[in-house]
Amino acid sequence: MRPLLILFIAMPILEMWVLISVGKEIGALPTIGLVLLTAVVGLALLRRQGISTVMRAQQKMQTGEIPAREMAEGIFLAVGGALLLTPGFITDAIGFACLIPGLRQLILGKLLNRIVVVQTSSYGPYSKPGSGPEQGPQRGGEPGKHDVIEGDYEREDPKDRD
Repeated sequence: MRPLLILFIAMPILEMWVLISVGKEIGALPTIGLVLLTAVVGLALLRRQGISTVMRAQQKMQTGEIPAREMAEGIFLAVGGALLLTPGFITDAIGFACLIPGLRQLILGKLLNRIVVVQTSSYGPYSKPGSGPEQGPQRGGEPGKHDVIEGDYEREDPKDRD
């Protein structure tokens, strides 16, 4: 929680400092023009990359594959687009890193290597792999304990067995 709080406080201060420094060097109007230019170029790049990602996702879905990488790229594109619309050169640099395909693939590859995917059934994390409605899910505090078997029962009288 604290790193995000520090980021939300420090980032605008850094952006203002960079904008003021650039404004001193090239002037106020060229600085504003540069900020607007990065937003326009970023939006054009976002549109192009977004369409490409959606098309790849549709192709994967048509072949029965899950477009997991494309969904992650979509998140990157959304974050990059939001950062490019935020005035400032630091956020623009991070936004362009999210939108440029080579950089995005590099960053995404490093992040995806750290993610562990856990597959669970529709019953939740304590279900056996492949358990369906006929087997019934496991319940209880620990995985593998307290199997629940659904069904009907009748009591037999021991005298009626013969």
